[in-house]
Amino acid sequence: MKLSDSVVTRLHQHPPTQRMFLVPSPSSSSSSSCTCLLKHHHNAVWFRGPTHGRVPYTGRDTCRIWCAKRTGKQRYPSEKKKLRTKHKELLSDSKEKNKFEGTWRLFKLAVPLDQDPGKDSLHVSDALLQQIAKVLKFPVASLLPPQAFTVVRKSFDARKKLKEPKFVHTVDMDVQNLISLEPRCWDFISRLEPKVGLVERVHDERDFSDLRSIIRDCKENKEAVLTGGNGRSNFSKELYKNQATRKPKIAVVGSGPSGLFASLVLAELGADVTLIERGQPVEKRGRDIGALVVRRILELESNFCFGEGGAGTWSDGKLVTRIGRNSGSVLAVSLLCSIYKVDVCILFLTWTKLQESFHCKVMKTLVQFGAPEQILMDGKPHLGTDRLVPLLRNFRQHLQDLGVTIKFGTRVDDLVIEDGHVLGVMVSESADKLRLTSKKMEYDAVILAVGHSARDIYEVLHAHNVELIPKDFAMQLPYGSAVASSLLACIVYNLGLIHVGLRIEHPQELINSIQYAELASEVCHGRGKIPVADYKVANYIDKEDFNEVVLTSTGPSEICINGMSFSQRASKWANAALVVTVTAKDFEALNYDGPLAGVKFQREFEQRAAMMGGGNFIVPVQTVKDFLENKLSVTSVPPSSYRLGVKAANLHQLFPIHITEALKHSLVTFDKELPGFICNEALLHGVETRTSSPIQIPRNIDSYESTSVKGLYPVGEGAGYAGGIISAAVDGMHAGFAVAKQFSLFHGDVESVLGKAPNVGVVKY
Repeated sequence: MKLSDSVVTRLHQHPPTQRMFLVPSPSSSSSSSCTCLLKHHHNAVWFRGPTHGRVPYTGRDTCRIWCAKRTGKQRYPSEKKKLRTKHKELLSDSKEKNKFEGTWRLFKLAVPLDQDPGKDSLHVSDALLQQIAKVLKFPVASLLPPQAFTVVRKSFDARKKLKEPKFVHTVDMDVQNLISLEPRCWDFISRLEPKVGLVERVHDERDFSDLRSIIRDCKENKEAVLTGGNGRSNFSKELYKNQATRKPKIAVVGSGPSGLFASLVLAELGADVTLIERGQPVEKRGRDIGALVVRRILELESNFCFGEGGAGTWSDGKLVTRIGRNSGSVLAVSLLCSIYKVDVCILFLTWTKLQESFHCKVMKTLVQFGAPEQILMDGKPHLGTDRLVPLLRNFRQHLQDLGVTIKFGTRVDDLVIEDGHVLGVMVSESADKLRLTSKKMEYDAVILAVGHSARDIYEVLHAHNVELIPKDFAMQLPYGSAVASSLLACIVYNLGLIHVGLRIEHPQELINSIQYAELASEVCHGRGKIPVADYKVANYIDKEDFNEVVLTSTGPSEICINGMSFSQRASKWANAALVVTVTAKDFEALNYDGPLAGVKFQREFEQRAAMMGGGNFIVPVQTVKDFLENKLSVTSVPPSSYRLGVKAANLHQLFPIHITEALKHSLVTFDKELPGFICNEALLHGVETRTSSPIQIPRNIDSYESTSVKGLYPVGEGAGYAGGIISAAVDGMHAGFAVAKQFSLFHGDVESVLGKAPNVGVVKY
């Protein structure tokens, strides 16, 4: 996407805090490729104008940028050139390779809803065989053997611009198996030609192996050279080397996705790993959360934020990425590419290939630990808390079998630093609130994989003069040779901004009706043919289909909430985040400055919400209609999924006026896109503040080591490099290999095994 110079100039002059992104998703649930930031048939991006002064947002300074999906003649010359080049490469590759060997991938095979078995069926149906036969130009679909085809992706597309809703499939075709079962296909395969985005060869499936298989290949092929589809060696000679000397002792702080995957890599490669977690294993953590919900007993170190698996365990379990052809991340990078004159097509296509590889490695690893194989095929993969709990038990057992020492209920109180190098950590039992039993544990390196709620760790780092960058400053783009890598990071890392706002909740049946119309009856509480309807109401937030509002506070005087759902999504509620971008100017308005200003800013509104609720973890709420009219209705509020109680309050008193006005404007905008969004049953809950880490800990782009302290490796969401299960796992995976390479447990090129990882900002997968 290329923007005019005048538009780019206007946007570049305004700091990020002065831009309110309000970009709805498609007007109904759609396929993975359609789960994007821009509405396909009505694409517009709204940027809030220079109204950051303490005046209401009127919308007069809004500029509207049309970003329609370009196809055919509408594509820019650079896009056409890139597609022509890729098509030539496919044709050349097709000529060089035997068409009757390997695997072909068939995309965009659409089966009408009434002919498809439904969302939970991943076998090759008769209707799908008919679509495959059309691509192959095979006359009799019933003669095609289903055994030769494998569904690798399935998603539901119910956009209102379509004549009828469809399930869209991506299918792999094993050519040798096909011809052996049906020899009459030989002639049709011989005439098959590749076409970008429709019919392509699968080059090397090793690129999409699970993490354990990759490491096993490292061990078993230390003298072998395995060539990937790009012609380069995936494994060089002596890629893996097991030291005869003492194993390096590595401490991994935090058992969220980044900590678990970093531990897995290092343990598999031979390190002596200790995993330190302030919270409890999932079994005990579940009981602590039950005590909070039922008896209002908040365990400060074992709750919705702290414990095995991290905050994502008792959340939604979404496994989606934000990289799509029209995603918000791509929108952001398109704008930046226009500013810095970088070819967005080359950049985007390069990154999406790498991102697919990262995503697949993590997903297949999760399947190895007990996740259903369906997540590999779903267009919108989702686990849910009920499936994450047994998965984490299996993950833990495997780490222990590898020799990893896991210390639950152990809090890191301090870092042991001498001469600018980390020598270990000071720890105490989490139950010791006064930290009287703190003891020293020595390590060769410390991987800091804490979550975004570990605010005491930020204070420890600040006390040791470890560089901490407030999030809005973390993504200032450099000029020169580093621009390309910075832009790559921006694709995934959403410009590194902080968001605050509210959660909005509707009855799930209402959302189903808005999105599916007459098809809503097919949902059947998550057990029907079509998936539960979802929607997006704020930029930089993943697709929202949470079923329950839960308390994510880590202190008794704060109220912070999030959403949670189980695998079936059978709840009668649907809630989502409604957030606004904030930066340093907002912090300064409240007299907060310094590296921890964002933390203080978050805490300020969490404490305000607690006071408005009256204490005892009661959440202040207001109906959407009352919020828009700035009034407090005397009638009772609609029912809420929040189980600790709600209290009617005027949420206008919660935020500064410019944030409130921006939230109001977004509600009105989305009611236009989703008629019925503003209704009597819609209820706003306060407050949503922890969408991402408020700071970033700078690190070396290759070694992942802190730029301030040797031996310290900040990774994951708390360090400002991730924002969800998949992104955190990807970051931990790369960090594990980088640390292993530092200690000579791993030799060769990490990128040749995993691909180049982005290394700046905050990702929201």
